[in-house]
Amino acid sequence: MKTPRVIFVFVIIAIVAIVGFVYSGFYDVSASSPHNGMVNWLLSTMARASIERHAKGVEVPGLGDEALALAGVNDFDSMCKGCHGAPGHDPEAIGQGLNPPAPDLAVSAADMTPAELFWVTKNGIRMTGMPAWGATHDDDAIWPVVALVQKLPDLDAAGYQALLADAEGFGHHADNAADDGHAHASADHASNDADHDLEESDGHQHDESEQRDDSPQIHEEHDHSTHEH
Repeated sequence: MKTPRVIFVFVIIAIVAIVGFVYSGFYDVSASSPHNGMVNWLLSTMARASIERHAKGVEVPGLGDEALALAGVNDFDSMCKGCHGAPGHDPEAIGQGLNPPAPDLAVSAADMTPAELFWVTKNGIRMTGMPAWGATHDDDAIWPVVALVQKLPDLDAAGYQALLADAEGFGHHADNAADDGHAHASADHASNDADHDLEESDGHQHDESEQRDDSPQIHEEHDHSTHEH
């Protein structure tokens, strides 16, 4: 009879200790400090098991079509490169500040199945900075990214740039890239027009100033004949 009581008391003490630690504020939650070994193991193991379990029901389409990878590289460049980096590209500022850091997707591609890559891309992972792209992209827009990620282990910087060059006009984000290019061109054109107008305005002002300077000076002549001495 003593054993159940001892277990009960131990559980109560453990719960009180955990709650007390939670409210103490001792645990550092800043993104500049990594998790300790125990927390890191707990979260990574739980995430891995969850991904494997939930990805089992995902039906994988044929991913061998080169057009799919071409569509994927534009979308990857827009959606993923900033945090994960790409062949020849380090992660950008937002990716460098993530904790845990976003994984190298070339390693993930060798470690995970296409179904798992798709599930993570679509649903994201809580408290890691990985968004659920399925909130804004349908499945047909996500599978090309998975097709591209599967190629990453065999891609170097030159190969990645060559794919981007071949992928002009492909993918969900291709139009956005083109719009950005047009926007920059329009801005440059507007800037040139403004400079031209400013030069013309300065020229006109300068001409008017010269005309005023060169205009004959009219002096009033004093008629002394009307004065009486």
